[in-house]
Amino acid sequence: MTRHLLDLDDLTPAELGEILDLGFAPAGEPVLSGMGAALLFQKPSARTRHSTEMAVVQLGGHPVYVRPEEVGIDERETAEDLARTLSCYHRLIAARVFEHSILERMAEAGSVPVVNLLSDLAHPLQAIADLLTIRAEFGALGGRTVAWVGDYSNVARSLAIGCALTGMQVRFGCPDGYAPTAGELDHFASLGSAPVVSVNDPKEAVQGASVVVTDAWYSMGQEDEKELRRPIFEPYRVDTDLMVDAAEDAVFMHCLPAHRGDEVTDEVLDGPRSRVWSAAANRLTAARAAMAWLLTREA
Repeated sequence: MTRHLLDLDDLTPAELGEILDLGFAPAGEPVLSGMGAALLFQKPSARTRHSTEMAVVQLGGHPVYVRPEEVGIDERETAEDLARTLSCYHRLIAARVFEHSILERMAEAGSVPVVNLLSDLAHPLQAIADLLTIRAEFGALGGRTVAWVGDYSNVARSLAIGCALTGMQVRFGCPDGYAPTAGELDHFASLGSAPVVSVNDPKEAVQGASVVVTDAWYSMGQEDEKELRRPIFEPYRVDTDLMVDAAEDAVFMHCLPAHRGDEVTDEVLDGPRSRVWSAAANRLTAARAAMAWLLTREA
């Protein structure tokens, strides 16, 4: 059976653990030797393109970057027909898209693994990179608390799933209207035994947390909401005063790109507690481990 990685809840806790272990292991077999990987980008990227292309190279394969105008999903041809075509040439399809449903349709129609490089719903490789960074910092993940401050985003969702699957508590500190729904919280709780809570007060969210994470107040495509969002999110800026409320050995993480002075100050982003660049480096590790795992799990 072909396995896909559209979000981390496609995995069991044990399977996610296997991917994390692969991330810490020496490079294994070149499972893509002599084969191609189609990397489809509806949205531009820096970290995702570079990390994924190099991951394919390190697995022995040939990455083919596909621009949106080259394929015109659901304009020139359907997502299903594109997946069927790319499956003829490539061992794997990885896609960065606007709508998560495109990935679901491609996974259903194609005959090779599909990897989510980002959608409006999820960002699983970023979450894996974050988990690798946290494990490198603290060792065992179980029992740690991760605090998410600011806008509940696709990155937040995937990280919360990863935390639930690895036994970490999650606390969301989000303003009204920008927090996870009760249904989402119930979903996270169903995946693990550690508590998952959402509060309005960012200081309450980070109290004693081992990891403080944030993201941009407005994402790609939301630039026209910048002035609307800024006054709502200003109380959720991660600065040195907020980090004082976290655990003494707490670290700060951000998926990048960062809007310095908005969601995080320079003092935190560039400070001794920041593990932002370690997590960025782990994007390559995460992509390589996830793809290697998928390609060796097919029956």
